[in-house]
Amino acid sequence: MSRVARLNVNPTRMELSKLKKKLSSARRGHKLLKDKRDELMRQFMILIKEDRQLRAEVEAALSEANRYMAVAGSVMQREVLETALMLPKQEVELEISEKNVMSVSIPVFDAKFKTDDSSDIFSYGTAFTSIDLDGAVMALSDVFPKMIRLAEIEKACQLMADEIEKTRRRVNALEHIMIPDYEETIKFITMKLSENERSTTTSLMKVKDMVLKQSHNYH
Repeated sequence: MSRVARLNVNPTRMELSKLKKKLSSARRGHKLLKDKRDELMRQFMILIKEDRQLRAEVEAALSEANRYMAVAGSVMQREVLETALMLPKQEVELEISEKNVMSVSIPVFDAKFKTDDSSDIFSYGTAFTSIDLDGAVMALSDVFPKMIRLAEIEKACQLMADEIEKTRRRVNALEHIMIPDYEETIKFITMKLSENERSTTTSLMKVKDMVLKQSHNYH
């Protein structure tokens, strides 16, 4: 059951007018926040779906790379393997920008490679290395963009989840506390003013009767 409390204000017409304006603003704010929460949830669920699919693809690709690397490690001397991977040929820079999604700043990761030449991923000659090492390097190269996208999505999901929770709390505060309190106080003031009006009317009628009686007796 919702908790309802009457605000501590004077039961005057001015306070009644102020409260009605506040109630109207609270209702508008409640609708806007609900719309924001619902849209955030919609976009959040889209990202979650992409996250699950992408994570499965990344994990599968990493497992494949590990299998290749395990085989390469078993057929190559450790010193040769370490030397082959010592000096990477390709370079990458990660540019980070932001986009706004329902007032949430979502990171956007953009990987910039030194060259677009796919052969630049191999920093070694093939004479003394295993083809399985090539497979491992190729698998890691292919999955790298997906890993970047996965990191972007998971950070976005974290930020959106935080914003959804904050928005949910604000919606609940308006729906279960502020709006009912305003409504209860408006109801109380309206009843109080009506009582005062009836009391004033009754008093005026009594005064009128007294005046009429006095006037009648005087004549």
